[in-house]
Amino acid sequence: MEVLAITAPIFMLIALGYLAVMGGVVTRDHVQGVGRFVVTLALPALIIRALSQHALTEVFNAHYLLSYGLGSLSVLLMGLALTRRQGQRLDHGAIMAMGMGTSNSGFIGYPIAVMVIGPTAGVALALCMLIENMLMIPLSLALAEAGRQQGVSVFRMLLTTLRQLIRNPIIIAIVTGATLSLTGLDLPEPLYKALDMLANASAPAALFVIGGTLYGLRVRGMYRDVAQITLAKLVIHPLLVLLFFQIFPIDNTELMIGALLIASAPMLSVYPIFGTRFAMDGLCAAALLVATTGAFFTISAAIWFIHQTGV
Repeated sequence: MEVLAITAPIFMLIALGYLAVMGGVVTRDHVQGVGRFVVTLALPALIIRALSQHALTEVFNAHYLLSYGLGSLSVLLMGLALTRRQGQRLDHGAIMAMGMGTSNSGFIGYPIAVMVIGPTAGVALALCMLIENMLMIPLSLALAEAGRQQGVSVFRMLLTTLRQLIRNPIIIAIVTGATLSLTGLDLPEPLYKALDMLANASAPAALFVIGGTLYGLRVRGMYRDVAQITLAKLVIHPLLVLLFFQIFPIDNTELMIGALLIASAPMLSVYPIFGTRFAMDGLCAAALLVATTGAFFTISAAIWFIHQTGV
């Protein structure tokens, strides 16, 4: 019951978003608008608030970045090797592998982590997003583009993707929060209160968007690929992150728990959008639906495991 008290409200808000779109209360365009609000305003505000309240040495934990980064990268490379062995093209394999190793840290991982570990979840979110936005997403897209455009080097595509990500509001927020942490500057009280209100809106709005996005998705004739992506994302990814935390331990147990919960989240909500360029939007949407549904059980199991072992 303690576990359900944490996970049930999360998935109730997801269900609310699903039912709201199904019942015509809001449209897909409305959901996309709320999603843009979360990505461009609410989540950046959350990251700035979290980073500015901690010392820089406490925030940028090298062992945390190594553990989460190597765990995620290992899943991506294993997924790519598996799909290539099964005869998938490089671009298709890279997109499938992205779904296996890249979490929906902002829309699902953070709301769950904050209910388990409190404000430390904001720091965990920023660090995980740094790995996702500067390593996992650029590498996955670079591999996919290299496979799609024969003769184009992965390194060149990686540079192109990184240049685009520099303008990402999340990256700008991480740099801003880190600067405030390093300099010790305090934001003016009215500005901080506005930032705080935006940050508090991020979790419920993000969960509502996930539910609205899931409405209408179908799983047809893609069971093997969907099962592989879902199993790797919900089970293998958090287990490998946990393994690397045993190799590179950190003193802050709450921070490690935050990383494990974020790794346990399903893939990015924009996963089908990434897949569209490579004619994989159907598979990506189906994997997102199954993984988000299955996450209720796997995340509940993860929280139970954490409570029982203390990690």
